[in-house]
Amino acid sequence: MKKFLLLGLFCVAFLLGYSFNRLTNPVNKGPRVTGLGGIFFKAKDPKALEAWYSKNLGIRVGDYGANFEWHQGMDSTKKGFTVWAPFKETTKYFQPSEKQFMINYRVEGLTQLLAQMKAAGILPTDSVEKTSYGDFVHLMDPEGNKIELWEPNDVGYAKMGSNTTK
Repeated sequence: MKKFLLLGLFCVAFLLGYSFNRLTNPVNKGPRVTGLGGIFFKAKDPKALEAWYSKNLGIRVGDYGANFEWHQGMDSTKKGFTVWAPFKETTKYFQPSEKQFMINYRVEGLTQLLAQMKAAGILPTDSVEKTSYGDFVHLMDPEGNKIELWEPNDVGYAKMGSNTTK
């Protein structure tokens, strides 16, 4: 009976250790996309569209669209943000893409990620822009979609005081 109890305790200790290791040392390390930073799309009348979404879906819209606030992983003290914003249909911001939308991806290790992409022959369409709320750069995917990579400084972003969905 003692052997089974010891074996059971050993198994439980192993599983707890393994689980703790997985939580504190995620498998996905290094430069990579960690989530969506924003969705930007063209609209005939961005202000009217924002008003419609505000009235009918309750989205709180500010000067730069809506800011969806959330918390990162298991740490409820670390805020994260995803932006939703319609742009005027004549915007040049999405160029050289002719598409109606652009997706912003949150990344970690932007410098290393760009080095990996350069080694694979993928070059940005501009240089890295450094701001108080993170670093940005743009790329084109194989289908002609312009994408924005954002290595966020969520603390700096929160200090901007934008309305959020919270």
